[in-house]
Amino acid sequence: MSETAIYPHTDRSRDLSQPLSALGPDESLKANSDHLRGTIALSLLDRLTGAVAADDTKLMKFHGIYQQDDRDLRDERRRQKLEPAFQFMVRVRLAGGVCTPAQWLKLDELARAHGKETLRLTTRQTFQFHWILKHDLKATIQGLHDALLDTISACGDDARGVMCSVNPAISQLHADVYDLARRTSDRAIPRMRAYHEIWYDEERVATSEPEEPFYGATYMPRKFKIGFVIPPVNDIDVYAQDLGFIAIGGPAGLEGFNVAIGGGMGRSDQSAATYPRLADVIGYIPADQVFATAEAVMGVQRDYGDRRDRAKARFKYTIDEKGLDWIKAAIEARLGFALEPARPFHFTSNGDSFGWTEDETKRSHFTLFIENGRIVNRPDRPLMDGLREIARQHRGTFRVTPNQNLVIADIAAEDRPAIEQILRQYHLDGSNAQSALRLNSIACVALPTCGLAMAESERYLPDLLTKIEAILGTHGLQDEPITIRMSGCPNGCSRPYIAEIGFTGRAPAKYNLYLGGGFHGERLNKMYLENVGEGEILAALEKIIAHYAAERAAGEHFGDFAIRAGYVPEVREGRHFNN
Repeated sequence: MSETAIYPHTDRSRDLSQPLSALGPDESLKANSDHLRGTIALSLLDRLTGAVAADDTKLMKFHGIYQQDDRDLRDERRRQKLEPAFQFMVRVRLAGGVCTPAQWLKLDELARAHGKETLRLTTRQTFQFHWILKHDLKATIQGLHDALLDTISACGDDARGVMCSVNPAISQLHADVYDLARRTSDRAIPRMRAYHEIWYDEERVATSEPEEPFYGATYMPRKFKIGFVIPPVNDIDVYAQDLGFIAIGGPAGLEGFNVAIGGGMGRSDQSAATYPRLADVIGYIPADQVFATAEAVMGVQRDYGDRRDRAKARFKYTIDEKGLDWIKAAIEARLGFALEPARPFHFTSNGDSFGWTEDETKRSHFTLFIENGRIVNRPDRPLMDGLREIARQHRGTFRVTPNQNLVIADIAAEDRPAIEQILRQYHLDGSNAQSALRLNSIACVALPTCGLAMAESERYLPDLLTKIEAILGTHGLQDEPITIRMSGCPNGCSRPYIAEIGFTGRAPAKYNLYLGGGFHGERLNKMYLENVGEGEILAALEKIIAHYAAERAAGEHFGDFAIRAGYVPEVREGRHFNN
């Protein structure tokens, strides 16, 4: 890591004016885990099972690792009285989604060796390996370390991977904002000495210094997501972040950021007290106050977030319980100054611009559509092989977008013909010739690997899109951009609750259908149909799309029309989402 992890203000490791409440089970587990060591090292040595101990599965999330099993095989293995086909998802920490060609080649090598020859680009601009077996975990993580990559804080109750807008057309502003995002990530993660001991075989060093001066023994109440966005493209969905920094530029470049707090997508179908929430913009800071502001905001949530009920432990609930004005005052008290009034900004979309672009330095960038982020070789499109060949030739960078696509970035003029030739050779040059609907689609992984999934997502959405595309084509709307997102459960990893058309899984082949989200992520959607199958979904969309084609106003987006036409009410506050 390029900077000292976590903030140096050890006197703020806990707000002592607030007595600790009784801890819930997960909080007690963290407190008694010896700073996330648990018995992970012993679990990895147990060759009688492909799993790790139950408590270690929770602690390993802080190490960027989820234990999963192949749910396609679950019933058959149960009938054979075998344990589930356990395997692990490993998520890389990759601030702002930027990686080098050398890092790409290492990721490719590890995926081929341990991850069933596939990589997945995530909605938080990083890579996930799936299908990693327990005995391959250490080799995978040490391989990442060889490429100066790690998985610290990619999961767990801590500051997750920090996002950053991908806009290669404005190279200097993007570079400045990305640099702050990367440095914020390096500072905001836990120190994680346990990680170095377990995965890198380093010796434990005795010290009188606090092991986690900011996080303490219980870390954050729940995950905490940070993102940096550069208007007018809201590609990171800044209103879905716990803490969002909205870049404000001027004639001299980056000046500062508007600060947004309290976004979050997760909810439960079984609890009306849980809901998605959009972040509120609370003011403006100069660029040199980013680190202090991140510390102050995280500190407020650390000290006041709910540590008894995990379903209500996200920052959005802390804000709604305490009140936005109270939270803002608490942040300002820690900063020692008042936030300035927010400065004007506007967003126009949250999608990617595909194909070739050129920045002010005359360097080229090619944005490649990667459906649902899945990098794998298929007979008609050897995507994994093609990207490996590009990485062998490329002298720039790769940038993972928040929409699960990939930018082959920073291509010098003399190198562009070679990149174009590889794109043609591996049949990747025409991959962006998709419908506007498909280019604006996102799906989570869901089955067969995610233990939370109730229905298909990644494997099903492409087929559903083909059927919706036919409806759009019938009404002359095949080129109309509509944001559409699908999650296999209510947790919302694909940010479905701000899509114009959103789906969340309820049971096998059953989904909730949501309508009315904002085209650039500025408004929540609302449930239109509950627990329905494909036939009901397509019938409903056929009716609404036909109505939209006949009566939409000039330039009116689908989500705006769904509200104006009365299909769903407008929702801007999370507390009204379930009403």
